This record gives sequence, structure tokens and C-alpha cells, in this order.
Amino acid sequence: MHDENCIFCKIAKGEIPTSVVYEDDKVIAFDDMEPLMPVHTLIIPKDHYSDVADNVPEDVLGHLFATVQKVADIKGIHEDGFRLLVNTGENASQSVRHLHVHVLGGGLMPRPNDQDWGTAATNAAEIHGSSAE
Repeated sequence: MHDENCIFCKIAKGEIPTSVVYEDDKVIAFDDMEPLMPVHTLIIPKDHYSDVADNVPEDVLGHLFATVQKVADIKGIHEDGFRLLVNTGENASQSVRHLHVHVLGGGLMPRPNDQDWGTAATNAAEIHGSSAE
């Protein structure tokens, strides 16, 4: 199953060229076009699921996440560490509505709780120096 309007479905079908890092019959991994780290690779299932909450079969999720180690090995970040990110929905800033795992590495990243999450954060008052009302 594919969505003919989905850019990741088009990549999975080979209609849009990309720098493939790994591919098998179920997933394809490719470098992000706007990397946030020296290593920023996306892993997507070849079938279309809008996000991780889209009734994705367990075997697809398992295979998707099993591919992470392969990508980390290929990209040379397995030893030093890496971060996985899966955005789900608008509030998580999911920019492409096709399930994908970001594999980020190649440098030191701050812990998520060391970042300023803005006024939506549960501790926004402390971060921004104002009292919650």
C-alpha cells in the first residue's frame, strides 16, 4: 500500500532519487536532505503508514527498529552513540506524514531536558522566568 502523493512512498518506489544507506524488501534508509547532525539518516517502511500510531503491524515495527543497528554500523556511529527520533503528528512537528525513524549521530547532542522547549513545556514558567497562572 502506497500513497501516490507521499514523497517517502515515491522514494520507496524509486521514483525520487536519494542517497540510499540501506535497503531490503521492507525498509529503505537514506540520508536526510536537511541534516541536523553530521549523521542524519531516515529509515522508512516501504509500505505507507502515516505515523507510528497508524496500526502498524508489529513485524513492520520490529523490522524498522532492527534496521537501526545496521544503519548505525554502516554510518560508523554505533560505538560513540546515537539518538533515535520518531515524530508523531502535528504537535510533534512531523513534517512528512509517513512513518520514519531519524537516526542522528556523529557529535555530542544535548539531552532533551537540557533544551528550551518553549511555552508548551511543563516547566515553561521556570525556563522563561515567569509564574504559571
